[in-house]
Order: sequence, then structure tokens, then C-alpha cells
Amino acid sequence: MPALTALNARLRDDYIEEIQGGLNRWNRIPENLGIPFRFKLPHVGFHRKIGNFAGQFISPNGQVMTETEWNQQRDEWMPSEGDHRYIESLMGQVIEPGKFANWIAPPAKGINSKPIDFEYVRFN
Repeated sequence: MPALTALNARLRDDYIEEIQGGLNRWNRIPENLGIPFRFKLPHVGFHRKIGNFAGQFISPNGQVMTETEWNQQRDEWMPSEGDHRYIESLMGQVIEPGKFANWIAPPAKGINSKPIDFEYVRFN
């Protein structure tokens, strides 16, 4: 079990490093425009349901809190039911070749230079 925990921690660290690289690129936009805003990752223990942080109440900045304190601020950090409903309203199924959901920009070309309307998946 310790080896599995160590492997999971290493994979999580690699993932966090990759995501931080993306945020660094995104953060150049407001920086170049003189906007005092930066995207940042939450503390690794924030809202964890498995692993070493499971069952603990940790704010996005890493502050350990009581359950009551965390629940009082939860709505500031987590998506609301209204947010979830809105996202679900965007997620209409589109299965016709060459058509794309309204929240996806059509690619310039298909995978492996196939045409856009190539039937990659068959729904029988």
C-alpha cells in the first residue's frame, strides 16, 4: 500500500506541474494587458475525497478548517446547483458526422487528416 500511495502522489505531482504550466501561459494574458489578476491552483488538499486529505476541510489557500467553517464558505468556492444545471444545458448530444456541439469549435481538419464528416464512431 505505501508504494501505491507514493505512485499516486508522484502522478498527482506530475499532473499539478502540467496544469501549472498551462496556468502560467494563461496568466500571461492579463499580465500583458496590465490586469492585476492571476489564475492559481488550489491547495492540494482542497476538496479531496480520497487519499491523505480525505475527510479534512481545507480551503483553497490551504487553511485547515472545521467542517462548519468550510460549509459556511463552500458556496464561494464550489459550483452551485444552478451552475451545474447551466453546464448540463450546454451538453446536448450531437452524433451526426460533421456536426459539433455548440460549445465546441469545429476543427480545421479531422483526426489523421480525415475529413470533418468522417464517421469515427458508429452508433448501431
